[in-house]
Amino acid sequence: QVQLVESGGGLAQPGGSLRLSCAASGFTFSRYAMSWARQAPGVGLEWVSGITSDGTATYYADSVKGRFTISRDNAKNTLYLQMNSLKPEDTALYYCGKYPGTVIRGTSNDSWGPGTQVTVSS
Repeated sequence: QVQLVESGGGLAQPGGSLRLSCAASGFTFSRYAMSWARQAPGVGLEWVSGITSDGTATYYADSVKGRFTISRDNAKNTLYLQMNSLKPEDTALYYCGKYPGTVIRGTSNDSWGPGTQVTVSS
């Protein structure tokens, strides 16, 4: 079955960087668009970024554009999120998600990982 496991979260200072990874298994990773989403305490799930199945096109929420970079390595079945210039408002549980096909559409994913916590604080 589909398995997605995020890693790389932790504590970062404002202005710092973190790189999240998502190891995928149980499906043909290169055939599906993928995304990252996050959820802060008391807030609904927020879509952060999406990437096409071949990695040639990427999309970002306005809140992270210019600071975060999504990428993927289809040979390693791994999705990444490079987060730079972190802000306290980036604090959240970050999830990677698989879309049902090649279309990137918000949080309409059919599978999610358990999440990795990112905390930005001085």
